[in-house]
Amino acid sequence: MTYSAMLTSGNSSSDPVSFILLGIPGLENSQFGVAFPFCAMYVVALVGNITLLHVIRTDSTLHEPMYLFLAMLATTDLVLSTSTQPKMLAIFWFHDHEIEYHACLIQLFLIHAFSSVESGLLMAMALDCYVAVCFPLHHSSILTPSVVGKLGEGMMMKGLLWVSPFCFMHMAVLKLMCADTRVNRAYGLFAAFSVVGFDIIVISVSYAMILRTVLQLPSGEARLKAFGTCASRICVILAFYIPALFTFLTHRFGHHVPRVVHIMLAILYLLVPPMLNPISMELEPNRSGTG
Repeated sequence: MTYSAMLTSGNSSSDPVSFILLGIPGLENSQFGVAFPFCAMYVVALVGNITLLHVIRTDSTLHEPMYLFLAMLATTDLVLSTSTQPKMLAIFWFHDHEIEYHACLIQLFLIHAFSSVESGLLMAMALDCYVAVCFPLHHSSILTPSVVGKLGEGMMMKGLLWVSPFCFMHMAVLKLMCADTRVNRAYGLFAAFSVVGFDIIVISVSYAMILRTVLQLPSGEARLKAFGTCASRICVILAFYIPALFTFLTHRFGHHVPRVVHIMLAILYLLVPPMLNPISMELEPNRSGTG
């Protein structure tokens, strides 16, 4: 898990029986109270994303690329937040520090695979916004429901096949190993930067092209509407990538960063984007006519 230190319990087999999740070092006496805002954020994320899925499912006018991608994002957010937060709250409130070995591997799998899926969906949403703003007359013919479905399937396959081996090489687990882990570390860096790096490049180029198009719009109202759309999405993107990259890089290079800082940002990385995504999209202005 990214938000706690782990220790193996002694046993005679090659694999540990379980891990002991230590919680937040230095805040052991405050964890009971600290858990309440985290619980509130988790509840907001659950209610917001489930409501979003229900609205998109029941309103046929929302069955268009923007909202279909948003439904995929909401599903991914539910998996990401639910894969960690119930166990975290159990640690803080009920001192349930032990996690079974295979349960830990499943949790790592869900975190890394669906983080990759979310990154890919943010990229797909940036491309959707680019087509809607720069080629509004061709948007419906380019991003058909079939194309949207294939993009969603591609993002899922990318997460499951490309990143899945990395979930068994999480740095918190590698630090417990006595063997040489240089190959594992190298693969982790390669997988992270090749997957996330590509997504970030596509997102950056898309929004740069959108910005150039928006600045050429003759109507000030249209420019304002387009900026509002981009601003809400960029906030979601930054809320996802900044703590994610910080968490990933400090595990490998930030040996002098206090563990409490690293763990708190890791918790926020798994809680803030799922909570903000429904809110930001609700505040996002209707983009029709932006182009």
